[in-house]
Amino acid sequence: MYDAVYLQRARQLCDRFEVHLICDEIAVGCGRTGRFFASEHAGIWPDFLTLSKGISAGYLPLSLSMTTHKIYQAFYAGSMAQGFLHSHSYTGNPLACAAALASLRIFRDDDVLKHNQEKAQTLQNAFSWVQEDDRLVHFRQQGMILAFDLKGEVHVNLKHFASDLFKKALHHQLLLRPIGHTVYVMPPYILEEEQIHWMAKQLKKALNETLQSAH
Repeated sequence: MYDAVYLQRARQLCDRFEVHLICDEIAVGCGRTGRFFASEHAGIWPDFLTLSKGISAGYLPLSLSMTTHKIYQAFYAGSMAQGFLHSHSYTGNPLACAAALASLRIFRDDDVLKHNQEKAQTLQNAFSWVQEDDRLVHFRQQGMILAFDLKGEVHVNLKHFASDLFKKALHHQLLLRPIGHTVYVMPPYILEEEQIHWMAKQLKKALNETLQSAH
């Protein structure tokens, strides 16, 4: 997770040296961090921004690239010498775009961002046990994204930790995808408070079983 100051200084450097700043918000955009765009936390605007997944609420595959008017005008031309010629079989899929419009209406009408901010606090409370476990380090959270790592001396002999935890979690009705020795949680927005606490308890059980089986 990037510090807001880091992103602000990256923006300043890009402006200074005329380098385009690209924000990949495919996983973190559309309200996942508590703002519609994650870059909003740093008060910056990139030259390019990519979105997918959440823009259609996961119902249909859709990705898009956003850019500034200045950049768009630089390659929008009828001349083949200047125009950026790009096409794809699935460009402008009307059904996926309709799903995206419906998703955006839900964001507006149901005040999804406000509810996500409230659920983020519930998520933090439910996972308070992580910060009390001396086997775990680097607890971090931004909105509806939460992650932590195994302490170095704990994972020395755990070569298959990620796959082992994945399997244990399935037994507890959780679908997780650990990366290396990092466990992260990105739950759906529709979870209720009781379900968030249930998820935290089940993950704790799966984690304990995984670590105990390694000894």
